[in-house]
Amino acid sequence: MLTTRFVNGAPNWIDVGTSDLDGARSFYEGLFGWEFRSAGPEAGGYGFFQLDGRTVAGGMQTTAEQGPPSWTVYFQSADADATAKTAEQAHGGVLARPMDVMGQGRMAILSDKAGVPFGIWQPGQTRGVDVAGDPGSLCWVELYTPDIAAAAAFYNKVLGLETSAVPFPGGTYTCVNPAEGGEDAMFGGIVPLGEDPVEAEGGPYWLPYFEVTDTDATVARAEELGGTVRMAATDIPGVGRIARLTDPSGARFAVIRSATPQT
Repeated sequence: MLTTRFVNGAPNWIDVGTSDLDGARSFYEGLFGWEFRSAGPEAGGYGFFQLDGRTVAGGMQTTAEQGPPSWTVYFQSADADATAKTAEQAHGGVLARPMDVMGQGRMAILSDKAGVPFGIWQPGQTRGVDVAGDPGSLCWVELYTPDIAAAAAFYNKVLGLETSAVPFPGGTYTCVNPAEGGEDAMFGGIVPLGEDPVEAEGGPYWLPYFEVTDTDATVARAEELGGTVRMAATDIPGVGRIARLTDPSGARFAVIRSATPQT
């Protein structure tokens, strides 16, 4: 699972762009206990979701021209400009050119060959989120894509990510890890988009998972708060109990109560 021992290529930040920031604040506060803190007037409305004073994510108001409400996963880069250039050379896109963020770091928004947006964050004063893997925080990410091999090749070239196949009920699962740290630093997976009609709606995308203490209770609470259940709580042997949801504006995410590792 994901930790805050960030290395190049690993997720180190996440934020939600939404048409209703006030609604998102209310939803995630009620669901995870997050509190929203503005980054200040110079930040254009951007702010931080915090849990017990530690930043777990960012959030901002977006317009329809910027796309539908969604979560964006950011990956650590030692050189945002070089990473953006490599993404273009690998037939991806640069949706937002590298820019400095108030001395905190340097960021860019890119897209892979299938058009999936993702971010890169070159740490400055801010390394990344303050907590990962604990209840209420990011713990895993999945890429839903029509071509696993093409996606694996793209992210290997751009971020240095490595893949490995692990046995999974009904087949194999393609896991992802940064080159530094090897499979012990595994943080996500790549999933064939076409196998799940629900996931295929809206095209390929990165899906963030947040750790919870009780998946079923979280699902019920999400519905009470106006969210939508896209996949009911389901046990995955050796992995945990997961569910896929959207917030009231339609931003997709998943929750998991991770299985206790066998000793």
